[in-house]
Amino acid sequence: MAQEPAMTEQTALDWIIRQRDPGFDDWEAFVLWLEADPAHADAYHAMATADKGLDELLTALPAAQELAATPDPAHLNRRKWIGGALAASIVAVVALYLYVPHLYGPRADPWAVETAPGVRRTVRLADGSSIALNGGTRIMLDRANPRTATLERGEAMFTIGHDPDHPFKVQAGETRLLDIGTAFNVLRDNGQIDIAVSEGAVLYNPGREAVRIDAGHSLHADDEAGTYTLGDVRSSTIAGWRQGRLVYDGQTLERVAADISRYYGMRIAVTPAIAGQGFRGVLSLPPKEKIETLAPVLNVDMRQDATGWTLTPR
Repeated sequence: MAQEPAMTEQTALDWIIRQRDPGFDDWEAFVLWLEADPAHADAYHAMATADKGLDELLTALPAAQELAATPDPAHLNRRKWIGGALAASIVAVVALYLYVPHLYGPRADPWAVETAPGVRRTVRLADGSSIALNGGTRIMLDRANPRTATLERGEAMFTIGHDPDHPFKVQAGETRLLDIGTAFNVLRDNGQIDIAVSEGAVLYNPGREAVRIDAGHSLHADDEAGTYTLGDVRSSTIAGWRQGRLVYDGQTLERVAADISRYYGMRIAVTPAIAGQGFRGVLSLPPKEKIETLAPVLNVDMRQDATGWTLTPR
């Protein structure tokens, strides 16, 4: 039976420490353990590589004898014992930190990916997953923990290589998502979170509401109110912004204007009189210079000024 990953790492660590003893002679058992599971060899070789760095670290530590310039010969053996115990403790602590980082948590190595309004970009992750960013979007990733992302603002489509042992996690405001599928779109805007799943499934706020969102379904969450509502969505329409197409089923014109603004990177406002008016239909987004052709589709007028466009009643 295969060991749990944590047990495999601990056993590999035990072998590393035992092999530091010049009298070690249990090579047959060691080889049998390596051959029992390919994961054993992977864990051992990773730790053996790190062990070289540990040696360099230990050589930089002050020698135990430096603790006293003129040791008393009557207490020399005791001092040596204390110094040896101290060094052994340092070895143990550093080894555990280097070899078994999950006991202390991974050392974060964050990096940001940001797009300007009107600019789209796709980020490829080391495991083959990808994140497509719409305009005006910022996400935080972590090289030390590549199966996590934080959506600080904007919209992103996550296409994730599913790994049941290491599920992908997305944080968006107070919302936490756990990937149990492959493809989902997340929009964060002014405290509102919209999730739509095109393939597989996503778990919304595991440990709290723990709502499963399957393919063809969506969830709208209000971070401030702490409420959410479920809905249906055609999988083929999710993240249509990547192809210049936006699909709506009753969303407000205020929401539509925000989506258009994010896509083009220009101000698109809507007058209060129609801001809450619902819209159902498909917008095929034209070139920026022809944006006013959207007016008849939305059943509004569009007025341009020095700062952008405003949707007004017809």
